[in-house]
Amino acid sequence: MTDPGTSNPDARAVAIRDQFLLRRDVVFLNHGSFGACPRPVFEAYQRWQRELESQPVEFFARRAGDLMRRARRSLGEYLGADSDDLVYVPNATTGLNIVARSLRLNPGDEVLITDHEYGALDRTWRFICEKQEAVCVRAPVPLPVTSRDEVVEAIWSRVTPRTRLLFVSHITPPTALILPVEDLIRRARAEGILTVIDGAHAPGQIPLALEALGADFYAGNCHKWMCAPKGSAFLYARREVQPLLEPLVVSWGWRSEKPGPSRFIDEHEYQGTRDLAAFLAVPSAIEFFREHNWDAVRQECHAVVGDARRAIEALTGLPSICPQTRQDGSPWFAQMASVFLPPCDPEAFQQRLREEFRIEVPVWNWNCRPVLRVSVQGYNTQADLDALIAAVRRMVGTLRS
Repeated sequence: MTDPGTSNPDARAVAIRDQFLLRRDVVFLNHGSFGACPRPVFEAYQRWQRELESQPVEFFARRAGDLMRRARRSLGEYLGADSDDLVYVPNATTGLNIVARSLRLNPGDEVLITDHEYGALDRTWRFICEKQEAVCVRAPVPLPVTSRDEVVEAIWSRVTPRTRLLFVSHITPPTALILPVEDLIRRARAEGILTVIDGAHAPGQIPLALEALGADFYAGNCHKWMCAPKGSAFLYARREVQPLLEPLVVSWGWRSEKPGPSRFIDEHEYQGTRDLAAFLAVPSAIEFFREHNWDAVRQECHAVVGDARRAIEALTGLPSICPQTRQDGSPWFAQMASVFLPPCDPEAFQQRLREEFRIEVPVWNWNCRPVLRVSVQGYNTQADLDALIAAVRRMVGTLRS
């Protein structure tokens, strides 16, 4: 992938790879797990840390509020949200725990989730339901999926008069599907059901307009596909439902004597002394995208991961998890795609890829079926994908012999 606008995707990727700190002896196809931060953004992060340490009292007592306000404004513009409806949190799991621990459920109330959720959040909702004697209902979404309506109905069919909250991933972590959350949000709003969206993988991978989307609560990571430093994420809450939230950490922001733009900001932004550098570096990550024409980069990555998916499926002879596109032409996946593998030990398969072929890519069981998930970011070249395909070819042959 030379400079933005080049017609040579591999040349652009080589130029972008030079901007990242990733080791050259590893084929890194797992951006989805923890992300990777470009050198200029990481340097901005370190500058903020040094600035903080140079005069901590001035930084925290006199500058932090304004600095965080600017960082929220930049993020809000990027996400299509009012900056006063956003707070920075260390990761999406923290943001979603704020929501989960704030909402009051009665015995017998139901929280509806899917069987494609991130394991930590699956545990979160089971924990909350056990504490409040509510019921966590898991809606199966069978694979392969074939249509948007099929997915919506598979989830909505589990709604009952006891359903109080709908929790779904915008992009599913294990299976990399872009779920039709817009349709689900509309239906839930009409029924008075709160919507909580896990957007851990969405920001930076697909365009977002959070206000237009209309979810009650939405948490996303900046450190994954936005390429910001680790420890940067956000929680968005519609203005009307912000009073439902309570801070995980009660500190000076609670009933603040110097109130900021809202109680939401006061209570969730200022939670004692902590390193703000990762949050303050998010605008640098957004600027990095602008400088490198990241919309074009994303489109190229989507095409590359689609080709790799087809090549691996041709080797395994197994069906696709989803079509390339929906009936309306919108994609089922973005820069990350999952493929079924033949029966195998996923942990051993991943270990062999890592140790024998120097390829970092996750393999796991989803509903007792082994799945490989490949992520393609701007720094990946076609040679990276060719290495994975060649390795899978050899390993699948071993499984069949």
